[in-house]
Amino acid sequence: GRDNNIFRMPKFRTMRTDTPAMATHLLNDPDRYLTPVGGFLRKTSLDELPQLLSILKGEMSFVGPRPALFNQDDLIALRTERGVHHLPPGLTGWAQINGRDELPIPLKVDYDAWYLAHHTSLLDFKIILLTFLKVVLRDGVTH
Repeated sequence: GRDNNIFRMPKFRTMRTDTPAMATHLLNDPDRYLTPVGGFLRKTSLDELPQLLSILKGEMSFVGPRPALFNQDDLIALRTERGVHHLPPGLTGWAQINGRDELPIPLKVDYDAWYLAHHTSLLDFKIILLTFLKVVLRDGVTH
């Protein structure tokens, strides 16, 4: 979370309980761990819907860097080094509309740092609009 504070980020369960504890994009065959409705929830991004509660609680924002998992030490370190950790985490962000999970971590942090230096209400609106289009068109959905 903001300033590297850990918080619970709610999501609908899309993966079985026997899934290894790592980021989904690092799994060899993530589809084999999906629950019966998990694929649909992920492809439509509906698994993120409960995060609206985190926004209401002030733990997240609509736009900002996606929250790092507690075990993503490399991502957390790079974001801290670049000052990105001061931003509230977002439901969507500049890195998400420019590549999502396929981005190497240093490039993701470059996008996050660019957002830190350039964020405005107009940019946030643009990111929300582009996110909506990507979700509707299923652009960048790999699992």
